[in-house]
Amino acid sequence: MLDGRRGTGDRARVTASPSVALVALALLVFCTGSLSLACNPSQDSARKPSSLVPAPRTDEWAVAREKECIRRARESAPARLVFVGDSITQSWEDPGKAAWDAHLAPLGAVNLGNSGDRTEHVLHRLAEAPLTRLEPEHVFILIGTNNLGHGSSNAAETLAGVRAVAETIAAQCPEAAVHIIEIFPRGEAFNAMRGDILQINQALRAWVAAQRNPRLSIHAIGDAFVSSDGTISKDLMPDALHLTPKAYGMWAEAVLRIVAG
Repeated sequence: MLDGRRGTGDRARVTASPSVALVALALLVFCTGSLSLACNPSQDSARKPSSLVPAPRTDEWAVAREKECIRRARESAPARLVFVGDSITQSWEDPGKAAWDAHLAPLGAVNLGNSGDRTEHVLHRLAEAPLTRLEPEHVFILIGTNNLGHGSSNAAETLAGVRAVAETIAAQCPEAAVHIIEIFPRGEAFNAMRGDILQINQALRAWVAAQRNPRLSIHAIGDAFVSSDGTISKDLMPDALHLTPKAYGMWAEAVLRIVAG
């Protein structure tokens, strides 16, 4: 922004006419670039990390699913529970189907997970099809692992993206309880990405606590997937990333406890 004291001084020195003052102000703005973002909003987006800039999916295999998620958000009947995320969320429809059908479908749940999604893709979908139409009571968010795995975002940028998703959903659904699921652990024990995930989750917990919003919560469901030696159980995450039916059952039970309050 323009410095108030400098602006006042400039105006004091311009005495010829109002038109001269306008020219002087225009030259000041041009030279300092202090209003460049107002003139060129695209520069603001260029400065943001990719995790915060809404982006559609371009990979052919994911576009159809993205369209389906947008259709569900626009056309589904009001849903008590909504799940937003990536392949781990989408896979409630495959290895997680039994748990979904038994525990979540009866509650009127809608799955808005798309394999490969990063925070920027979820932000795009939320812009295209806000969750307002679904009138959810509970929204569960699990996103961010692909920002790290893809290498497009560092830990701080991933954290910012997850927060942006949660803030967007909370704004769209002010009556809903928004539940952030901490990013699940992934990979071999004691690897660098596991460290990033832990730091992101710690920061998310601190951020949620600072909001003092009773409708915003965070849950460490993935902690149960890690063994005492630091490895991830093959019975729960055979590739150290995606879940087995047993793990989905554990997740579903956790959801039921959360919803029950």
